[in-house]
Amino acid sequence: MIRKRQQLVETIIHGIFLLLGLVTVGCVLLITVYLILSGIPALRQVGLVPFLLGDTWESTAKEPSFGILPFVLTSVYGTAGAIFFGVPVGFFAAVYLAKMAPARIKATVESAVSLLAGIPSVVYGLVGMLILVPGIRTLFRVPDGASLLAAIVVLAIMILPSIIKVSVTALEAVPQEYEDASLALGATPVETYFRVSAPAAKSGIAAAVVLGVGRAIGEAMAVMMVSGNVPNMPALFQSVRFLTTAVASEMAYSSGLQRQALFSIALVLYLFILLINAALNFFLKRNKEGG
Repeated sequence: MIRKRQQLVETIIHGIFLLLGLVTVGCVLLITVYLILSGIPALRQVGLVPFLLGDTWESTAKEPSFGILPFVLTSVYGTAGAIFFGVPVGFFAAVYLAKMAPARIKATVESAVSLLAGIPSVVYGLVGMLILVPGIRTLFRVPDGASLLAAIVVLAIMILPSIIKVSVTALEAVPQEYEDASLALGATPVETYFRVSAPAAKSGIAAAVVLGVGRAIGEAMAVMMVSGNVPNMPALFQSVRFLTTAVASEMAYSSGLQRQALFSIALVLYLFILLINAALNFFLKRNKEGG
């Protein structure tokens, strides 16, 4: 009797977990279908090539133009810049916290990292607008500090918590026997951390990078406040607009073809993120099979 009751409880729990998993998949499918249905009409009317490769966005002009190439390139450059600066800093900080830092320093820094993760993006944008933007204008003697460089710096700071926390967890999960064997063979602690522990935790570190990429690509409010939000072709010291900020800045007053074009931008952004995740998963799987 007790055995049957336990089996019934396990069956119910398995059913609940299956239902929750199906709900998650269903939400993704609903979002995908909605974006496709909402974004396709503008692509048909404007044309796929003019929409993706056009360099002029004038959605409210008498003869509107819907070219999103500046937004795409800005998002690519901004994300790449944030990853270029943020990943090394986050990785080295994670190695230090997981393997080298004294307990008191580790607890303090981890608390600070958790605090960074909980700060709203609008606060990052406000601090960047009041401190970073004037600093760039003064340091580089440019007319306006609201630029691609300011957005890159803000995004690099914003992705640090995700990279550090996930990488620390991955490094701490490496079996101690791996490091003991390396030390016994004559390797120094630093060599062990970077040549044994880090490669052993590469899947977790790669997951941290994926989270960072997702945060950088999907951020809107902070970059809108520090980038100038002008639809220019990307330049380091020029005001620019990202894919996310293009949607956020015009959706409130959009209508007709303009609104449909904004949904098309959201569709492009969604497919862009899916492509990046698929590429990273492919390379990770290939490296795992090869290793």
